[in-house]
Amino acid sequence: MTASDTDAETTGGTDRDTDRFAVDPLLVDAATNLFASTCDFDTVQAAEGAGWARSVWDAVAGAGFDRIGLPEAAGGSGGTLQDAAEVLRIAGAHAAPIPWAETGLVGGWALVEAGLALPDGPITVVSGAPGDALAGRGEDDGSIVLSGHAGRVAWADRADVIVAVLAVDGETVVAAIDPATVRLEPMTNLAGEPRPTVHLDGVTVPATAVGRPADPATMAERFRLRGTRGRVMLMAGALGAMSELTVRYTDDRQQFGRPVGRFQAVQQHLVWGAQDAAIATVTARVAAAQASGHLLGARFEIAAARSVADECATTATRWAHQAHGAMGMTQEYALHHLSRRLWAWRHEWSGPGEWPGVVGAMADAAGPDGLYPLITS
Repeated sequence: MTASDTDAETTGGTDRDTDRFAVDPLLVDAATNLFASTCDFDTVQAAEGAGWARSVWDAVAGAGFDRIGLPEAAGGSGGTLQDAAEVLRIAGAHAAPIPWAETGLVGGWALVEAGLALPDGPITVVSGAPGDALAGRGEDDGSIVLSGHAGRVAWADRADVIVAVLAVDGETVVAAIDPATVRLEPMTNLAGEPRPTVHLDGVTVPATAVGRPADPATMAERFRLRGTRGRVMLMAGALGAMSELTVRYTDDRQQFGRPVGRFQAVQQHLVWGAQDAAIATVTARVAAAQASGHLLGARFEIAAARSVADECATTATRWAHQAHGAMGMTQEYALHHLSRRLWAWRHEWSGPGEWPGVVGAMADAAGPDGLYPLITS
């Protein structure tokens, strides 16, 4: 795997001269084969009771996929942000029950950005869920003391480190919190993935686990853009897989002597589902390509992609379940692995109306003459 590009999102670097939508096909094939061979129905189903799929994590980490997009000098696997995004899309297509986005794309990046060491195992992050109340104060020895709570912390019960970006005494810091020092209130999302609430009752984070990012003024925003970008890629993958699964099912299911997919009403559902999957994938890839050049400069693309993914998660699951009929509602069939994740992911890294609000505000600020260039640039 090639070494990572310089941190263009921080320095304002430009897109590469090569096709900015291109990802190494060997990487795509390797990731597809890995997730296809590990995320079988029984493994994903069992993860709802176990909390995650250890076998999938071990395979992903063993291949170095958990550190794609992080510089090799810092302990990462190298590669570009686009590489990481595409592997994440593939993980979403296979409903991989592991903290992939949290470990590399968001948490690992934040640790590297702040000059902190990467742990050997999974990483999770405080995403800033609605209702969070997390505060800190600095100590003379450079440590910080954290109090409050953070909700929906993905796989906090499985992580080696919980990463938080917050202001302490007016300074933006990155804190690498030891999960053994916090109190976890068990909770899951609609897909059965662990989303505990983390309670911090005067937790001391030592100075060695507190980092200062090179660009503190934009750190919190970049952290949030990366987080929502990760959910967009997962959702794009799940939407594509759901469309393919629905087409296969309606080809195989016979009614009145022919496949149900031959009936016009069902074909309409298939077209709508495929359309939603295609739109979500295109907008996700455009956002990923733009963010690879300059993350803050991709704010509009990321917000638009997230808005599209949230809408498609609602409509495409409707078409898929209607085409499947009763079969789609059973635990023994794989459709719910995708649809329930899509419904759950709509509410992660997003407040009510947050991302459509960003799109609307940016369009309004652009004015009549700037709207078309904003959309097409």
